[in-house]
Amino acid sequence: MKDIVIFGAPGAGKGTQSDFIVERYGLTHVSTGDLLRKEIADQTELGKRIKSIMDAGQLVSDDIVSEMMDAAIAADNKGMLFDGFPRTVAQAETLDKLLAKHGRTVTCMVQLEVPREELIRRLLERAKIQGRADDNEETIANRLAEYGNKTLPVAQYYARQGKQKIIDGTGTIEAIAARIQEAIGA
Repeated sequence: MKDIVIFGAPGAGKGTQSDFIVERYGLTHVSTGDLLRKEIADQTELGKRIKSIMDAGQLVSDDIVSEMMDAAIAADNKGMLFDGFPRTVAQAETLDKLLAKHGRTVTCMVQLEVPREELIRRLLERAKIQGRADDNEETIANRLAEYGNKTLPVAQYYARQGKQKIIDGTGTIEAIAARIQEAIGA
């Protein structure tokens, strides 16, 4: 069983490559973005709080995300692909503890590297295609700053554990998928 973290800045292609990884390795896809958007769409009290945080381009609190992740891990028996979690070192430590509770560990962290200019171009294009209100120039700048300040240290956390796999996230979807498969292995 593999438990894989897919990692990269907003717009790096995590969602796109997640489909490949889930199919190739038979994993359960856990996207915090999807879980958070579902709460918002369901207009729960939690969803209303999450919406105001996301609309400001900030990250949702560790407590909220960790609670959602614990439930997802407990329900899984195939292995998981974590997409959008962990976003902080504290969340990475929490993920390690949650997995250990179930006799599991992170197999590897796939880090998609994409130049900043390309990230901005992708996010603005996605905003046009998908009509996502959280992808405008102001929130993109805030999200990239948050990523640099709070999320990028997660890469160092996994590097220290020998689990970081850096992948060039530019080029065709197929070429990136092939690089990921080579890094993860069988």
